[in-house]
Amino acid sequence: MPTTVEDVTAKAEMLEIEPKSGVDLKPTVVDHKDNEAEPKIELNGDGSVEKKGEENKKNKAKVDEVPVPDEVETKTGISFPGKLDDGKLLKAVGLRKKSMLGMGIKIYAFGIYADNEKLRELETTEVGKAPSKPTKEMYLMVVDSNVGMMVQLVIVYSGLTMNMVRKNFDEGLGAAIKKLTGGKNEELTKKIMGEASDEIKLTPGSTIEISRLPGYTLQTKVMGDIVSTVESELLCRAYIYMYLGEDPFDKEAKEKFGTSLFSLF
Repeated sequence: MPTTVEDVTAKAEMLEIEPKSGVDLKPTVVDHKDNEAEPKIELNGDGSVEKKGEENKKNKAKVDEVPVPDEVETKTGISFPGKLDDGKLLKAVGLRKKSMLGMGIKIYAFGIYADNEKLRELETTEVGKAPSKPTKEMYLMVVDSNVGMMVQLVIVYSGLTMNMVRKNFDEGLGAAIKKLTGGKNEELTKKIMGEASDEIKLTPGSTIEISRLPGYTLQTKVMGDIVSTVESELLCRAYIYMYLGEDPFDKEAKEKFGTSLFSLF
């Protein structure tokens, strides 16, 4: 039968002094008030008390981390995982619409993911104390930073082609670059879709993932295949600006992202 805390305490009270060394063998017993199993107590050769099991508690807490729930973009019913395999957390979901023939056509739903700890470090270091509401400066910190982010696009519109996607990004990035720099850079805007072939079939449910990687690198994947990897600080800033800038694709998604920043403080 394993030795209990009470057994050790009783024996230690009977042997207060070790005759040869003169070391006090009476241990200090900690009263554990929680429901966790009490750590095993052993006496070291010098009379000190050794506790075992504390490290296991910490490890168990990590293992028992509460899973992050998925989130549904309500206008399309498309669900986005709350957490990616690389640890990035979902910060907001939204919808990209395009005006065609006087109608607002749903093009794709999107989820914005970010490295939560890097985002926390950025905001708490630069801002310090949380303001009463998200500010323009807070959004621009994210836009200008090198924090790892990924925007996952899930196609909704059934008639979408790669040529239409390319044109859409050319327009959006062009407008963002003009806002950020005051000028155009058509050569840069065309790089985001790189070698994506017009032969790629985009059906509802197809995914495009555009990630900001370390070193201001923007990587684009179409249905899991990498079609471009461009190292450009301006391109990275312009891409995130399309979602978090002054005229975002979805204002509600931007506001949700801003609200999520408050949880970091």
